[in-house]
Amino acid sequence: MKSKYSEAFIEQALVKVYSRGDRTVRSVAEEMNVSFHTVKNWMKRKVLDKPGVTSTKGKRPQDWTAAEQLVALHETYGLSGEILCAWCREKGIFVHHLTSWRAAFCADENEKLKRELVRKEKALAEAEAEAEAEAEAAALLILQKKFRAFWEDEVK
Repeated sequence: MKSKYSEAFIEQALVKVYSRGDRTVRSVAEEMNVSFHTVKNWMKRKVLDKPGVTSTKGKRPQDWTAAEQLVALHETYGLSGEILCAWCREKGIFVHHLTSWRAAFCADENEKLKRELVRKEKALAEAEAEAEAEAEAAALLILQKKFRAFWEDEVK
């Protein structure tokens, strides 16, 4: 029995596949609990260009959603020269739009990484401060024991 997926699910799935990084399409498909072959067929059909789904043809570049921009960047990755220009003409955009979208995605990713780095540095500083406080407490306990032992020897 063949299961039906909504167009929104398919679009989100394709965005996830195209932004998978080093992971394989198969691993992303397994994570979404969708057949690998189904995902490959979605990729071949270019679901985002089907009627009934938001089309990128005839749209102004500033009206493209982040998901559509990501798909465009994926589709044009590795293209250059006349082939890239032909793809851009077909979609109604210019190469500099792709360049600015790529820069925006990279800037967003860099900001996320910077925020995570700051968060981890704070956590590390807190852990170091805790460890230092524990070491100081241990040293004070040892000194206190030595002082008591010394004082008891003096009293006797």
